[in-house]
Amino acid sequence: MKHHRGRRVDIESVEELDGRVAAGAGSLRGWRLRALDLTSRSETLRDTELAGATFLDCAFAPGDGNYAEDEGALVMPVIPETPVDVHRSKLYTAEELYDDPVYARSLDARAYAWRQQPLDADDLLAITLHDHAIDTALEEWVRARRDEGTRLVGVMGGHALQRGEDGYASAARLAQHLASRHVIATGGGPGAMEAANLGAFLAGASKKVLEDALESLAAVPSFRPSIRAWAQVALDVRDRVEGTPGRSLGIPTWHYGHEPPNVFAGAIAKYFRNATREAVLLEVCDGGIVFLPGAGGTVQEIFQDACENYYADASAVAPMVLVGRSYWTEELPVWPLLQALARGRAMEGHIHLVDTAEEVLDVIAADAPG
Repeated sequence: MKHHRGRRVDIESVEELDGRVAAGAGSLRGWRLRALDLTSRSETLRDTELAGATFLDCAFAPGDGNYAEDEGALVMPVIPETPVDVHRSKLYTAEELYDDPVYARSLDARAYAWRQQPLDADDLLAITLHDHAIDTALEEWVRARRDEGTRLVGVMGGHALQRGEDGYASAARLAQHLASRHVIATGGGPGAMEAANLGAFLAGASKKVLEDALESLAAVPSFRPSIRAWAQVALDVRDRVEGTPGRSLGIPTWHYGHEPPNVFAGAIAKYFRNATREAVLLEVCDGGIVFLPGAGGTVQEIFQDACENYYADASAVAPMVLVGRSYWTEELPVWPLLQALARGRAMEGHIHLVDTAEEVLDVIAADAPG
């Protein structure tokens, strides 16, 4: 995420622009005007200072766009044939991504299909602008959570974990415990990621409500062969219970578009570029990261996080909690290498190997960063 300095004002309607100008705004410096029809606002443009303003997908009267650029504004044109809004100002919701009863016609599927086609220079620009917009929206979302006095704790784990399996239920129960004190962030996909977002969604619910939800979801264990059936049963579960989705974040990517986003994350920061997504996912988790059993992707995330902690100042090290002693010492012996890497470093006292949800809560609480 990029950190912005100074004032920024988002304007998304001509009426809002008119109101601010009428109230005495004489400069648009730091303003971001998005998808406005300014063809009848030539006088406004010439009566205000435009240097430092950004116009995204705006329509101008002849000559006004060039005038704005000459005055020091940034004018970004519409990029045609792009399925996503490259200048969006908010994170996605599940309803936006699953906006059609037929998954192949949904925004999520169309964006993935578009990403698989040969891309020209305009397409690559669109991807860059979109991911930057998501970056900005995510920064604002994270800041709001921190202003509430809560930390983000990441939960990472394998995408292949299926509903109905013991590991899925354990991940959901663990996240339900964690979400009583923290905001949960995941990679936003299926498997352990969905289980963690589910547990966070039901943070305020009883254990019985969670168990009932797990039973309902088990009727469609996987997104194969039908993504729509997999998503629909989850949407049905979500509609039946009262959850607090704002306390849960998913950060998926269209790089792995064949793995659909889960619907339990209250906010979804979906990126095109996976490298950006991976870096951001680690960055936002200031409360630490819990690593459930997983394979290549989870191991990559463990050592990417370890690298951040290895070089971090002591005040910036965030806890790493590996869940599953036998898994991480015998099946995939990551733990011994992590211990060796941490030896003598500031991170040495902040890596943990546990077996239970209660242990996770204890070490996260005792090892609060900074």
